[in-house]
Amino acid sequence: MNPRLLIKIGGRAFEKEAGFRELAQAIKVVPDIETIIVHGGGAEISKALKDHGRETLFLDGIRVTQAADMVIVEKVLSETINARIAAWLTKNGVPCQRMSGKTEQLFVVEPLTRDGRQYGFVGNIKQVNGEVVLRALNQGHVPIVSPISADENHRSFNVNADNAAAALAAEIDCVGLVFITDVPGVIDGGSVCRTLSEQGARDRIARGTIKGGMVAKMTSAFEALANQVPAVYIVQWQGISTLQDLAAGKCPSGTILYK
Repeated sequence: MNPRLLIKIGGRAFEKEAGFRELAQAIKVVPDIETIIVHGGGAEISKALKDHGRETLFLDGIRVTQAADMVIVEKVLSETINARIAAWLTKNGVPCQRMSGKTEQLFVVEPLTRDGRQYGFVGNIKQVNGEVVLRALNQGHVPIVSPISADENHRSFNVNADNAAAALAAEIDCVGLVFITDVPGVIDGGSVCRTLSEQGARDRIARGTIKGGMVAKMTSAFEALANQVPAVYIVQWQGISTLQDLAAGKCPSGTILYK
């Protein structure tokens, strides 16, 4: 079995086709690595909701998603963005297979609740069925996964893409989970932490060194590590050599988290 690397893409590097042209080249440089891509699309969702006169409400950093919002959110993620990523990679020589968390019940979810608070149609993953992803890999395709998922009653739910990436990486035995972001990794005292244990990360969260959106990303990273993903990488995109470096266990620009 070839090693698998799951990449959750985000940030300015992948706002235009040029970024995906580089990503396609990077994937082709490591043919012995099976690559899976999970994406979100927060900025485009916010714009689409605004265009439809829908107000965006965040509670505890989570986008509250009403039934009327869900139709818009699903179209943006599972149709517009997913299709665009697949088209750009395919155009640049990387065969892809589009899917979402609803495809063959890849993710089965339940409504997310925290401390009695509800967030509408926001899902918490309770089951992962990775066969559809493994089949795509066996056919030589890169799975492009939208995090939109469904519950047991086939109702659509919005799922945080970082959480979806962590759950999937664990289910299909990935050697690494890669979060590509606009920040160069975990910053402490003005310097990037090149390696960081889970306990070291938790200590920095408690001290307030790790804060804001990075805390949520850490929560997903901890989930992956707890479920036997050996390493989680938080990196900025560094061009065509990025995946080759990560496949070799190197992280020249970013942070490696380990258990």
